[in-house]
Parts: sequence; C-alpha cells; structure tokens
Amino acid sequence: MRSFRDGVLRGWRVSNNSISIFVKISQLADKYADNLKTRVDQRVEEMEADDNSHYLIYQVLGVSDEEGKLIDVYQNKGRFLYKYAGSFLEEAAKLCFLEKYPDSGSLRIPNTIGQRPKRFEIDCLVEERDAIEIKWRDATTDGDHITKEHTRMQCVKEAGYKPIRVMFYYPLRTQAKRIQKTLETLYAGANGEYHYGDDAWNYIQKYTGVDLKGILETIAAERNNGN
Repeated sequence: MRSFRDGVLRGWRVSNNSISIFVKISQLADKYADNLKTRVDQRVEEMEADDNSHYLIYQVLGVSDEEGKLIDVYQNKGRFLYKYAGSFLEEAAKLCFLEKYPDSGSLRIPNTIGQRPKRFEIDCLVEERDAIEIKWRDATTDGDHITKEHTRMQCVKEAGYKPIRVMFYYPLRTQAKRIQKTLETLYAGANGEYHYGDDAWNYIQKYTGVDLKGILETIAAERNNGN
C-alpha cells in the first residue's frame, strides 16, 4: 500500500506533525483494510461448505437461491465490516490524543457501585483528568445499557475523573435515539460532556489539533481513486 500512502501525502498540505499523525492513521487504515479483507475472504470460502437447506424457506418467501446466497454473504460481510469499522475509528481517535498527549492511554477502574462488571475501561485518560469514552456509534435499544452507562459514569467520577463521551455517528432508530438522549442527560448530570455527530469531529480537532475527519476523507478519496 506504499503508493497509496505516497499519493495521499502528496495531496495533504499540513505541518510535519500533522503528516506524522496522517501516516500513522493511514497505516492503521491499511492494517484494518487488509485484516478485514482476509477475514471476509476466509468466511466466504467457508460458506461454500455450509448447509444451504434453509434456502427452501427463502424460496417459499419468494427469494431465489442465487439471491439468498448473496444475502447470506453480505450479511456476513456486514457483520465483519461493522466490527472492523468501529474498532478502526476508535483506535484512530486514540492516536489523535496520543499525538498531542503522549502520556494518555486506556485505564481500567474498579466498579465501586455494582458487582458486574468488576471493572470499567476508560478508553482514553488525558492528563489524569478527562476520562474519554470513544464510540463510532451506539445503536443499542436495550434499557439495561442506560443502567450500565450510569454506573460507569458514577465510577469514573468517584475515581476523580471527568466523564466524556465522544460518538461520531448518531443512531437512526427512534428507540436508540431515546437511549442516547437519556445518556446525554446523565452525562450532563454528572458534570460530564457528550459530543456526537459533527460536534464529535470538532471536539477531536479542537482538543488534539488533529483534523481526523479531514484525514479520513482524504484516505477515502485516494482509495476511491483506485490506489
């Protein structure tokens, strides 16, 4: 993927420090893209040996074998894509904080309120103050999610940190939106912060000086151009 990175850098007019973080994120993108392709190819190959007797039900519902196979393949591809997309974006965001705050990093704190889980993980603790949770998106509709997040926030506060949630993509389903609105209220009640959508991208740039969205848009443009 060297030609890909070289092409990106030629079109990226930034300072040396920004070029450094750009290279790190583009290398991370290479790694995730390669791993995703390997895993998807492996699963598609495995599916050739799968029992397809369930296609009978597809046929009953008016779906041909050919279409049913495509649906199964893309369902599996989608499952891996969502997993890798979320992990990549969250790791890329952490790199932005590390670029400006080299001592920042993940930290596990004890659950001082409940029994499960025993510990909560802070995705990125900056200057022993801001406990930042990074999510690419959160489409859960489970009410228990609110309880768990509330407990996590309380534990973060008791540990002496400020709870901050950064989520890049807001959910589309009505119930999932309600969950997020509740979480937003809980963060405000805990004297924390909740940033989502455009505000999340802006927060990363303002806090770290790294235009993460701009970097990802440039990488995506280069990939779309066939590099």
